[in-house]
Amino acid sequence: MNLLIRAEFRRLLATRMWGGLLLAAAALGGGMFGAMALAGPENFDPPMPGLDTEAGLRAILGILGYTAFVPAAAGALAVTSEHRHHTAAVTFLFAPRRGRVLAAKLTTYAVVGLAYGLVLAGTAAVALFAVAAARGVPLGLPATTVLALLGRIAVAMVVYLLLGAGVGALVHHQIAALCVVTGYLYVGEPVLMMVPGVNTLYPILPGGATAALTDFTYVADAISAELGSGAVHLLPPAAGALLLTAYAVAASAIAVLLPLRRDVT
Repeated sequence: MNLLIRAEFRRLLATRMWGGLLLAAAALGGGMFGAMALAGPENFDPPMPGLDTEAGLRAILGILGYTAFVPAAAGALAVTSEHRHHTAAVTFLFAPRRGRVLAAKLTTYAVVGLAYGLVLAGTAAVALFAVAAARGVPLGLPATTVLALLGRIAVAMVVYLLLGAGVGALVHHQIAALCVVTGYLYVGEPVLMMVPGVNTLYPILPGGATAALTDFTYVADAISAELGSGAVHLLPPAAGALLLTAYAVAASAIAVLLPLRRDVT
């Protein structure tokens, strides 16, 4: 396992993807999120509560969680690149135990995902506090609560990178894997949320688990109000994190059970 993990880190660090991933985290956290905070949620279309309210601050922090497609796509690309460049055969001939290889990948990507999450949360924290100070706006939540919410968002990014890696292990084609990851998050799940009755399943879907982890209920509440249904009751944050992890582990476990010869043809 140590050799496999070291080999995986070397392979990853030999590419430009990891650097681009961290730059993307800084751009989203310090750039996009900072710009939203500077503009003020009350000036959005439609308007949202301001940063000086708990609802507004939680909503804008939750929007940051919607960038989870970036680490998910990175995880999928990291795994599918071996099949695109035909290096999977060498990998599995060197280490024919598929479960051990995927475990090494998930361990490596967990570290990368944590780095991504910390950069995203850290730059977002700096941007938020700087904008609040510059605008003279008191934040609607204590600083410790804001940092705790950003920490949850960082954890969500780790899990989504692992989830993307699990999808990549199942769907070897890069474009197909990216379509599965982004298509479900931004098309499939929102459509399900709009179907009366089916939207009650939202708390146990990946998006609902993410909302529970990040404490972001703005979208679910808005859709419930539009449909005239009752408020969606999300899982506790810890349960949301465990459910997201279970999705990633399940995808990887299914990939382990697939025939090994599919990777060396």
